[in-house]
Amino acid sequence: MAQGTLFVLSGPSGVGKGTVLEHLFADYDGINYSVSMTTRDPRPGEVEGEDYFFVGRSKFEKMIDNDELIEYACVHGNYYGTPRHYVEKTLHRGQDIILEIDIQGANQVRELFPEAVFIFLQPPSLQALDKRLQKRGSESPEAREIRLENARKEMAEVDKYDYVILNDKLDKAVEKLKNVIELEKNRRKK
Repeated sequence: MAQGTLFVLSGPSGVGKGTVLEHLFADYDGINYSVSMTTRDPRPGEVEGEDYFFVGRSKFEKMIDNDELIEYACVHGNYYGTPRHYVEKTLHRGQDIILEIDIQGANQVRELFPEAVFIFLQPPSLQALDKRLQKRGSESPEAREIRLENARKEMAEVDKYDYVILNDKLDKAVEKLKNVIELEKNRRKK
């Protein structure tokens, strides 16, 4: 059986990765989603096991020590990571999977899975990103400024990605992501 394809979607905090994926999965079932793990508190409306696996810092650090994560990072004071078992099991079954992770995590995955397809979701501008973060309302002005500074640095890494999708119109971004997935699936079948 052929190995599945690993897709990695990353971009700055607040760019809309989760929203784009939510809309993709609403009418596209050709790919699995890997739920990440975090030590941060859930935001209003987030569901355990769907949005994230919410765990304590000590459990997360134990998973790091046991090499149970394919990537992890401490971002804005909280750990985020991808459990290894589900990703590897899915790929070995010949199924495709997509990770929604930050730039640091994508760099770690690139070392373990150089054959993965890396997709960068880019905001129309830093000003538009700031407005999205303000609208989300989950950070203080100081935390928002840290996220914007990080976004400036992260956007400088766009050349490391196979594809760049501008998230200026949600429907267009979702359609472009779907097209990238289909293109790569067809390319790998040949």
